[in-house]
Amino acid sequence: MKFNIRGENIQVTAALREYVEKKVGRLEKYFETPQPTEVQVTMHVHRGEGTIEVTIPLSGVIIRAEETHEDMYAAIDLVVEKLERQIRKHKTKLMRKLRVDSTGRIAQRESQPVAVMIPDVDEDDMDIDIDIVRTKRFDLKPMDAQEAVMQMDMLGHSFFVFQNSDTNDVSVVYRRNDGRYGLIEPK
Repeated sequence: MKFNIRGENIQVTAALREYVEKKVGRLEKYFETPQPTEVQVTMHVHRGEGTIEVTIPLSGVIIRAEETHEDMYAAIDLVVEKLERQIRKHKTKLMRKLRVDSTGRIAQRESQPVAVMIPDVDEDDMDIDIDIVRTKRFDLKPMDAQEAVMQMDMLGHSFFVFQNSDTNDVSVVYRRNDGRYGLIEPK
């Protein structure tokens, strides 16, 4: 893994950089082969609390976690725990679809490669059922991102799906934890 570590309102010291690389680097044990991926790590301090965001793009899935704590080192530990839970959840889903060969590695039904290793799966993790309790259908109205944010606020939702009038693509605006807004667009 290659690391792209940057800080906002915080200087990323050599000790912080080394700690992040050591802790996040441990996640490589979950992968069959070393992933040629660039891990994006952003650290920032706001109102005395340190926040760390880690994004790991893998083939077919993006693993992302964010954690805030008064101590940046504690935030790093918490975000790594969160990432491990996400990886275990993802591999549990894969296990349902794939069979596991005798070496403990995933073997897919056909010849598509899979890069996740199954070291030890708890029985509790295997009982995770995703239960979709409601489906909504609606017409997409072309609008710009500003109008979509206003619609979202009027509805009292934390996200809003709309057709971007500038690009004609389906986009999503959402309210971030810091109170600002984000926009998700397809590539």
